[in-house]
Amino acid sequence: MKISIGNDHAGPDYKKAIVAHLEQKGHTVINHGTDTFDSVDYPDFGHPVAQDVAQKKVDFGIVICGSGNGINMTVNKHAEVRAALCWTKEIAALARQHNNANIISIPARFTAIAQAVEMVDTFLTTEFEGGRHAQRVSKISC
Repeated sequence: MKISIGNDHAGPDYKKAIVAHLEQKGHTVINHGTDTFDSVDYPDFGHPVAQDVAQKKVDFGIVICGSGNGINMTVNKHAEVRAALCWTKEIAALARQHNNANIISIPARFTAIAQAVEMVDTFLTTEFEGGRHAQRVSKISC
């Protein structure tokens, strides 16, 4: 699987752990995030991930910022993106099952690294259920 990841200054440690975990599982990861804790603007790191997903260069995207909200709002501006702000693995599963989310947004200041890795695993291995959810998902983009 090919995955795009982006983060601001709240997420370098999260990204490092997630990338190491994904690469250990044999996935290819494209890194658009910062590797430092110096203050940066999250849209600069979210838009490249959204573009990768929208242009189908990758299977999924992962974005990380302090609350998860700013970068989630950013990537959701792209028409082909359905990003979900997740703080538990159960929400990550539902985002895939019911919303066919293609980007997971992680709030670094409100989750532990191990929890974030677990959410990513759940997100990437959960299938979209389709059925009654497909019609709803088709109505999301403007």
